[in-house]
Amino acid sequence: MDVSVTALHPGVDVRPARGATHALVLLLHGGKERSYDKSEPMHYSARRMRPFARALHRRGARHGVAVWTVRYRVRGWNEPDLSPVADARWALEEVRRRHGDVPVVLLGHSMGGRVAVRVLDDPSVVAMVALAPWLPHEPVEVARDRDVLVAHAVVDSWTSPQASLAWAEQVRAVARSVSYVRIRRTGHFLLRRQRLWTQLATGFCLSSLGLPPAVGRSATAVLAAAKGTTVTV
Repeated sequence: MDVSVTALHPGVDVRPARGATHALVLLLHGGKERSYDKSEPMHYSARRMRPFARALHRRGARHGVAVWTVRYRVRGWNEPDLSPVADARWALEEVRRRHGDVPVVLLGHSMGGRVAVRVLDDPSVVAMVALAPWLPHEPVEVARDRDVLVAHAVVDSWTSPQASLAWAEQVRAVARSVSYVRIRRTGHFLLRRQRLWTQLATGFCLSSLGLPPAVGRSATAVLAAAKGTTVTV
């Protein structure tokens, strides 16, 4: 491995709460199955999370919700290193160092959804949103007493909606709640029906923190219908 890569450190892009921080949403972007190339903020995988960060901050900051986006050291999952998992664990420790024991909701896309599953057992985490997640063979017990939303395009050629649904069905036995939303007329990269993706994720994150979802009526209705079951929209 290149020495310059091993010297890298993870970081976070912070959108602060107004006043004291009472809760936090941690965003985890996608990546590659294997790559030790440096992760850059201008990569599309990182930029894809910005609409979610903006929407969450706009609706949550006044309620004391901060929004952090993890900056991975490298782009890949890199089995058995699990490079982004270590970065997410670091970020959660940093949350506690800066803000104490505040509740955290995870929001991950693609590989970021897999990262979110692997750190779902962190004691600060209360809920998780996984958008088009890459979930080939992931642990189940980590979801115990957590609220979980998985949303996946009906047709996704990059990650498997069948695998994500199978994982969601497995965790129903241990999670506090599991919602699964199948989204038509869109794909893996969340470009079509972007408003719906954003509102579903934002509404679920805020609701999981005990706040009004503050999103459109359509998204609020979908979240209500999907609670504890699977719906298609």
